[in-house]
Amino acid sequence: MPVNAAPSAGDRRRRPGQLEAQVVTVLGAAPGPLTPGEVRDLLDPTGALSYSAVVTTLTRLHEKGAVTRHRDGRAFRYGALRDAAGLVAERMSRLLAEEPDRASVLRRFVGTLDDRDGEILRALLREHPEV
Repeated sequence: MPVNAAPSAGDRRRRPGQLEAQVVTVLGAAPGPLTPGEVRDLLDPTGALSYSAVVTTLTRLHEKGAVTRHRDGRAFRYGALRDAAGLVAERMSRLLAEEPDRASVLRRFVGTLDDRDGEILRALLREHPEV
């Protein structure tokens, strides 16, 4: 179940949130909570991904309330509380909350949507008339 967490040779940097999404995907697919080492091995069996990067990511996800954490001997085990889409939605909400002119941001965002995404958004808004 490797998720290929290592960036490609031509691109040494990940997109913001990419490793978080990959970690949450691995945790969500696991039959139970995993240690950081288990997460790293599932993400990148080659060992190119550093253990400290996984620990840092798991710690941040725990601080955000996206994963559970409990001690198992000397290690922690982590489990997913949200999926990758939930993390992206949370990030979008957080960014929107920081902007004083929310209407302009939303207007510009909607203007970037293609026809398919626009229809999805319209359908979702119809499903949630309370919004």
